[in-house]
Amino acid sequence: MAVRFAYEWHDEAGAWFRSYGNELWEFDERGLMRRRIASINDAPIREGERKYHWPLGRRPDDHPSLSDLGF
Repeated sequence: MAVRFAYEWHDEAGAWFRSYGNELWEFDERGLMRRRIASINDAPIREGERKYHWPLGRRPDDHPSLSDLGF
């Protein structure tokens, strides 16, 4: 299974970053992940460039998709 992702986070000093990339997941016959290959890019951003502003948890259903946001 291949997945595309993007998320935002800040370090202890309060500097913001956007991490984005692709992952490949392989599962065994029991459904457990046996292999994960990730290509992740971390880009510094200003707080005003953030795209995600919801409380901790899953993305709201009505929030724009990665494609809608240009990722």
